[in-house]
Amino acid sequence: MKNAVVLLSGGMDSAVVVAIARAQGFAVHALSVRYGQRHTSELDAAARVAQSLGAVAHKTVHVDLRSIGGSALTDDIDVPEAGGPGIPVTYVPARNTIMLSVALGWAEVLGASDIFCGVNAVDYSGYPDCRPEFIEAFEKLANLATKAGVEGAGLRIHAPLLRLSKADIVREGMRLGVDFSQTVSCYQADDQGRACRHCDACRLRAAGFADAGVPDPTHYA
Repeated sequence: MKNAVVLLSGGMDSAVVVAIARAQGFAVHALSVRYGQRHTSELDAAARVAQSLGAVAHKTVHVDLRSIGGSALTDDIDVPEAGGPGIPVTYVPARNTIMLSVALGWAEVLGASDIFCGVNAVDYSGYPDCRPEFIEAFEKLANLATKAGVEGAGLRIHAPLLRLSKADIVREGMRLGVDFSQTVSCYQADDQGRACRHCDACRLRAAGFADAGVPDPTHYA
């Protein structure tokens, strides 16, 4: 089995990506990032998901994005209950760039040529770092900026959910045996991982289960 680094937030999308990487024959090294987000219940969920889906390793790295703020997830800004025009305040500046960079470093150490992430360009809430152009650009950077890229076989960034709807993601997860009740997607979940029902993440998640015709296993407050 080839090693792969898989970014794992503890949410439904990244859980499905872990399952996809495993199904493709990769030995999954799951990577979570404690970046100063509003709650850590999603990191607890990430640990559960990594274990249940057979990751060979799970690492949590600390990056203090709260020190620069600028997002409702890392600053004293209210989480909106409905998305508006433009890029929402739940966008965390440079988050995916930083997370992929950390994943890239671990991949080099492991001798892994493959990195998986759960970005989605369909139900992506307007985040600029969830677009295919971003993934393509980061893969090019990865191959320019690393020893593995220059001297090795090259590095590939996999974004298998990129063009899937949330309902499609639910269906794929069900096919691969993902227990969605273990995941936490809510922007402001409580200490027990219970979701608020009202934020964009909750509404997109609930709509995905409804559209897929699958009972919603989310634990709500």
